[in-house]
Amino acid sequence: MHSVSISASASASAIASGGARSKAAAGRRPGEIRFCGLRGDALACGSLRASHAAAATRRAVLRAAASANGAAGSGDGFDYDLVIIGAGVGGHGAALHAVEEGLKTAIIEGDVVGGTCVNRGCVPSKALLAVSGRMRELHDEHHMKSLGLQVSSTGYDRQAVADHANNLASKIRSNLTNSMKAMGVDILTGFGKIVGKQKVRYGKVGFPEKEITAKNIIIATGSVPFVPKGIEIDGKTVFTSDHALKLESVPDWIAIVGSGYIGLEFSDVYTALGSEVTFVEALDQLMPGFDPAIAKLAQRVLINPRKIDYHTGVFASKITPAKDGKPVLIELIDAKTKEHKETLEVDAALIATGRAPFTNGLGLENINVVTQRGFIPVDERMQVTDADGNVVPNLFCIGDANGKLMLAHAASAQGISVVEQISGRDHILNHLSIPAACFTHPEISMVGLTEPQAREKADNEGFEVSVVKTSFKANTKALAENEGDGIAKMIYRPDTGEILGVHILGLHAADLIHEASNAIALGTRLQELKLAVHAHPTLSEVLDELFKAAKVNSGVSHSVNEPVAA
Repeated sequence: MHSVSISASASASAIASGGARSKAAAGRRPGEIRFCGLRGDALACGSLRASHAAAATRRAVLRAAASANGAAGSGDGFDYDLVIIGAGVGGHGAALHAVEEGLKTAIIEGDVVGGTCVNRGCVPSKALLAVSGRMRELHDEHHMKSLGLQVSSTGYDRQAVADHANNLASKIRSNLTNSMKAMGVDILTGFGKIVGKQKVRYGKVGFPEKEITAKNIIIATGSVPFVPKGIEIDGKTVFTSDHALKLESVPDWIAIVGSGYIGLEFSDVYTALGSEVTFVEALDQLMPGFDPAIAKLAQRVLINPRKIDYHTGVFASKITPAKDGKPVLIELIDAKTKEHKETLEVDAALIATGRAPFTNGLGLENINVVTQRGFIPVDERMQVTDADGNVVPNLFCIGDANGKLMLAHAASAQGISVVEQISGRDHILNHLSIPAACFTHPEISMVGLTEPQAREKADNEGFEVSVVKTSFKANTKALAENEGDGIAKMIYRPDTGEILGVHILGLHAADLIHEASNAIALGTRLQELKLAVHAHPTLSEVLDELFKAAKVNSGVSHSVNEPVAA
C-alpha cells in the first residue's frame, strides 16, 4: 500500500481559498490532515468518542444550517459556498456533508436525482438480483431437500419483476431528493456548465439560462455505458445495462459482451430467469479484473454449472440488431490478429464493456481543462488540473468523471473528502480502502490489491508478501445455510502486519468485506485484528479465521498503524 507523507502545516486556505467552517467543526485545527475513508466524525482517525454535549451542539448546528442554507448569498459575495454539478450518489453525499459543515449549497441536475446508481445501475440491478437469488434457490431441488423443504413449482411474472426494480429506484430517488430538501440544499434543474472562474450557468433546453457564482464547484456528472465501435444499439435486441434493467424481455439466448461486474451480475439474472448466456470477452480469461484465485472459483461456481458458454480472446467487431425475422448477428474477430473467427446468431446482446465519463458540454474549455480519454484530470485531493498541469482553484471533480475508481460509494467518499478540504481540514482519501462487490449468487467482494498487484509492488519496493486463505466450508453459519461454496483470501506483509488486499467469494461476501476495508482505512494491523472477538456462529468468523491464520513476524509492534493515503 502506498505511504504518503504530507506536512500538517500545509495551508488549507491555499487549497480551499478560505472555505467556511461551521461551529461544529471549530474543535478541529485547520491544516489537520485526515486519511481515513469513513464519513462519520466518530471515526475521523482522531478521537473515537464525542461527548453528549458535543453531539447536542452538532445537532443544533445541523438544524441551524438546514434553516439558514436558503438565505441569500454565502456572506462573501458569492451566491453559494458550494455548487455541485450532478445529483448522483457522489453529489448527494457531498451536498449533505456540506450543509452539515454550514456551507450554503446548491446542486444542479439535468436528468433525475440519483444519477446512474439509483436510476440505471446498482439500485435497480439489486432488485433484479434479489429475484434471481430467490429463483435460483427455489429451483435448486437438492438444496431445498437438504433443508427439509418441498417446492412443487416455481415461476415468475416478468412485468412484476420489472416493476419491483423500477419501484425501488423511484423510492430511493425520492428518499435522496427529500433528504436534500430537508437539509436545505437548493436543487436547481437543468444542465450545468462552467463559464468562468467560480461561475456556473444552468438551464433546460428551450428555456432561458441562469448564471450563479460559487466559492467552490464540484463536478459530479458520472458516466454512461461505453459502446465500442461497430455495435448498433436498438434498445430492444442489442442494448446496454440502461435498457436491460427495464427487463422488457427475457430472451432465450443472450450474448453478454464483457465479463466484468456488470456482465457477471446480468448473467446471474438471466440464467435464473431461464436464459442461456454466451460471454464474449476480449481478454484471454473471464473476469480479468478479479484476483486469480477468486476468478478460478467463480468460474467453477458461477459459470460452469449454469447454462453459460463463452468465447475469450475475441472482439465483437460488429453487432447487428435483430430485424425482419433475422437474429442478432455478432461478428467475432481474434483480439490479437484481428482475423475473423466466427459469427454468432443470438436472440439478444447485452453490451457490458464498461462505462465512459459524461464530461461533454461542461465548459471545460473556458478554464483551460483538457480531458484525458474523457476523464477530467485531478490530483490526490480531487482538485481539477488544467492543460498545463496546474491546479484550477476552487474546482473539484469526483466520481466516475475523474476515473479514479468508478464506484458510487467511491464518488460519495470523494465528495465528502472535498467538503472536508473546503471546510478548512485537509483530507486525502485512501482509495485502496474502498471495497467493491459483485452481487452474484454467491457474492464476490474485494478491497485493496490483488495478489499479482501486491507481488509487483513488493518486488518494486523490496518487501515480502504472504497469502492466507480460509473456506466457507469450515464456517458453521454457512453450513447451516447449506452454502459452503466460498473462500476468503488475504494478502499481507508479514514484516509489519499490514493488510494489502482481501478477496471473498461466498455467502454475503459483500457485507463481510467491510471489516477488512475499515481495517485498511484505519491502518489497523493484523496483530490487533487477531485479538478481535466475533460472535458465534456467524459468517464474520470467516474473516476471524483469516486474520488468525496470518503469520506476522515475531517482535513486530502491536501498536495501531497510522492510516495511509493512496
